[in-house]
Amino acid sequence: MKVTDAFRGEHAALYAQFDRVEKLASSLELAELKQLVGTVEATLGTHATLEDELLFDALEAHLGTGPGPLYVMRREHERVEAELARVAAATELDDARAGAAELTRVARCHFGKEEQVLFPMALELLGEQRIKELGTVWAERRGVILA
Repeated sequence: MKVTDAFRGEHAALYAQFDRVEKLASSLELAELKQLVGTVEATLGTHATLEDELLFDALEAHLGTGPGPLYVMRREHERVEAELARVAAATELDDARAGAAELTRVARCHFGKEEQVLFPMALELLGEQRIKELGTVWAERRGVILA
């Protein structure tokens, strides 16, 4: 399996979580909203870590670490982390709601860039064999059995 396909699958699960946050945020109290966003954080955090360690690190040899696609992707991961922290630290419901809204907006935009630009670029630069090898590592890290 291609690691890019695995990440697309994770995106799909996260899109469903984002939909739930967006649907419920206006009706939840502060503690409930923090708990809901906390469940998103558990999945999103490991997703971002795996992307960084598997795909982004593999692409560094081709794209470098300076200004460019990987730099943008990593800064967006940091932005998502900042919004997650903002919600967790919020003492006012309006701030938590604003953080949750910004979190889903930034993450959706980020995923779109990955799906439309970065993943096809990765396949071109790394080749299908390397992308599949990274998929095997992803499966091992996730505890998924590939047939």
